[in-house]
Amino acid sequence: MLLCRSLAPILILLGGVSAAIIPNNDSFLKPNTQQVLSIAKEAGGLLPNLPLPTKLGPGSRTTFQLIAFTELVEVAFFNSLVQNVTKGNKGYEINGHVENITKILTTIQAQEKQHAIAADTALKTAGEFSPTACEYQFPASDLAGAIRLASTFTAVVLGSLQGANVAFAKENLAVPIQLVSSVIGEEAEQNGFYRHLVKQVPSESPFLTAIPAAFIFSALQPFIVPGSCPYPLTNIDLPILPPLAVNGGLIATVEPKDQRLSFAADLTDAKNATAFAGSDGAELWLTYTTGQQKPISVATDNVKWNDKKISFEADFPFQKNVMVGLSHAALTTAKDFQTVDDIVGSTLAAPAIIQVENTSDCNKLADI
Repeated sequence: MLLCRSLAPILILLGGVSAAIIPNNDSFLKPNTQQVLSIAKEAGGLLPNLPLPTKLGPGSRTTFQLIAFTELVEVAFFNSLVQNVTKGNKGYEINGHVENITKILTTIQAQEKQHAIAADTALKTAGEFSPTACEYQFPASDLAGAIRLASTFTAVVLGSLQGANVAFAKENLAVPIQLVSSVIGEEAEQNGFYRHLVKQVPSESPFLTAIPAAFIFSALQPFIVPGSCPYPLTNIDLPILPPLAVNGGLIATVEPKDQRLSFAADLTDAKNATAFAGSDGAELWLTYTTGQQKPISVATDNVKWNDKKISFEADFPFQKNVMVGLSHAALTTAKDFQTVDDIVGSTLAAPAIIQVENTSDCNKLADI
């Protein structure tokens, strides 16, 4: 609780962005026996030693590759964050409880390494391609922005891991379901901590929002320095969709109310976009996903084109759908979807990430 009191004055929305580039020279994916134990001690637990499948179906293979790719991004992020905090870099200075805060962040960093090693081990056990580190860049220049970013991408990860379990279930892989379920719990514990620091109710909503694999793979691309991955991204069998900006960025933090949001995308490389370029948008929809509800499609309004670049507005139907926490949106060529996975085939650009505030009084909580 003391952490909240210490960080509260500086945990505000990030006004500007700067890049933190992490080189791909961390060898933790090939640890020796002593390194395995050292990482485990920092993380608070050993790697799983359950029997892993020696063969993966196409869905499970892609799922493990996406998990490995995602965990490497998280490792790089927390490497950067821990370095900035321990060195006291500008914007990351902490006036009190430095040791406690550093211990928490170092523990999370080690836990993300454990997740990455576990995914890498699962792929190698099955003789499959396993992603290695790229170089990374993160849009945060202070502790406030970093914690908010951590909360958002952790919520996105929690949404994608739901689909991971579905993929494993379809191919009758029980052990990966158990392992991923344990990671879901751990990541949720992390996000409760982040949300508490930024004065949000720690538990976001009763049913967390599901996110398709293609959407999270696309959402992670801005964190990758272009051309820095030592393998073609096509090795992971997922499309990379054009980004969809909301209120001028890829993440929008909004108040809990009905409102109009603005969106924009460059559809130059979008599949099937040519048929809609220059239209009034009557056959285009903005499709939201929130919680475990069916996707919600609304009309696009005030559509404007500049060649194949589109901008438009759409309603955010908060009240009717109680859209607290994380929602995501896609520009789609159809509507009335039954599941979140149904959206991908009709998507021109995605995902726009929307975080709805659900504030709590951090100082009062700290006094309990």
